[in-house]
Amino acid sequence: MFKIFSKSNAKTSITSKLADALKQIFSQSKISTNFLEELEDLLILNDIGSEASSQIIKNFQQKKFDKNIDLETLKKFLCDEIKEILKPCEAKLELDEKNLPQVLIFNGVNGVGKTTTIGKITANLQNQGKKVLIGACDTFRAGATEQLEIWAKRNNCQIILPNKESEDPASVAYRALDYAQKNNFDVLLIDTAGRLHNKQNLMDELKKINNVLKKLEPNSPHYNILVIDATTGQNAKNQLQIFNEIIGIDGLIVTKMDGSAKGGIIVALAKNFSKKIFAIGVGEKISDLQEFDADTFSKNLLAVNDTN
Repeated sequence: MFKIFSKSNAKTSITSKLADALKQIFSQSKISTNFLEELEDLLILNDIGSEASSQIIKNFQQKKFDKNIDLETLKKFLCDEIKEILKPCEAKLELDEKNLPQVLIFNGVNGVGKTTTIGKITANLQNQGKKVLIGACDTFRAGATEQLEIWAKRNNCQIILPNKESEDPASVAYRALDYAQKNNFDVLLIDTAGRLHNKQNLMDELKKINNVLKKLEPNSPHYNILVIDATTGQNAKNQLQIFNEIIGIDGLIVTKMDGSAKGGIIVALAKNFSKKIFAIGVGEKISDLQEFDADTFSKNLLAVNDTN
């Protein structure tokens, strides 16, 4: 087995307004019914989700904290609660060296960062000495192929492109896996379209891609990954539900966590779907695509120091 992401890079902070907002409501009231209602509303507004927020408030009430609880104690409690929700979803994206090439399909709506994510993963894998092939199967969006080509050239990586404009995406996927098998590639990374405004066409297209790959390798794809933009907030829940219904999602990569007040959406997704979270994107650099760590993420979200 080999990993795509490094644990040692997982200590970069994300930016969240949740900790600042906690200070504001905390300074205005002691622990009371009104305070707990405000706290629950605040968690929901920061995309923690109604189910997770309700559970956190219920657990807070059961703890029977003193009415004069200090802010750091409250933050530590919230941090621990969020970590408990996230911990089961913490997962390594590991690839099986005994079954090559490993095939990863990247799904997601337009604009979430699929192409950039594929480019960064390509660089990470090649830095480990792996032979990577990219399959450009988003044959409809203008610029999708060009973006992938830029990343392929930057990484000195081979790419399978559509033979003609609007070639069937499944045909491109088939050619890509066939080429990867015949030329001893370690990993095939497949980019796909994300046109949710036409759900039926998207469903048919993604299913067809998965089915044609199985003709060449019955166990492929080895991972169906959904890429989600953290700034889309609660819309991410709808995206995950739709893509999971279509093809079955194995895990998530959440992008654009840097400078975002919406990091809480990860908590809502974990609570509602219990899907593996492989990585988060916290910046533009290749090293900013980091293995997800529930403890580090929770502390960053609440601005809790390791010493607290």
